[in-house]
Formats: sequence, C-alpha cells, structure tokens
Amino acid sequence: MPDEALHNTLKVQRALRNLTQADLATMAGVTRKSVNAIETGRMIPSVLLALKLADVLGVPVDTLFSRRPFALAPVPLAPVPLAPVPAGSAGGPASAR
Repeated sequence: MPDEALHNTLKVQRALRNLTQADLATMAGVTRKSVNAIETGRMIPSVLLALKLADVLGVPVDTLFSRRPFALAPVPLAPVPLAPVPAGSAGGPASAR
C-alpha cells in the first residue's frame, strides 16, 4: 500500500478557540508534545484520542482528520445560467415607444 497521510485541521480548530497547545493537551489528557506532533503530522493519534480531541473541540472527528487534504478555500461554484425573461414582462427590456 502506498504511503498514506492523515491530514488534520487541529491547529486551526484549536486557534479558533484561542487555546494553546498546552490548554488542549490538558483538556484531552495528553502532553503538549503530543498535540504538537499531531498538528505537524509527525504523529497519527489513536482512534480514541482523535475522538477525544473532537469532543474537546466540539466538532465531528471528520472535521479534524481526513485521508484527503482539506481545501484551504471554498471551491467556487459554476455560474448558473439564468432563463431569459420574455419581452414585455416585469424585469424584461423596456418596449420602444
């Protein structure tokens, strides 16, 4: 099986809540070094720790961890073509006078 990575948004989710690594570590019952290692991708957490971190941060576990990279920005939607408005109806081109 090729190398697989586990991508995470732990640092972003932690920062959104104004928590330090030490704060999150205390809340999750792990060391600050463990939180740092997970955030930087040097450590893959156990399933139980991933669930605990999600619970502590109040988000679903798949908000924190994914096998696919997270998008950094929303994907733009394709423009939806508008149906033409018949002439003479409200919002249509003005009639020549």
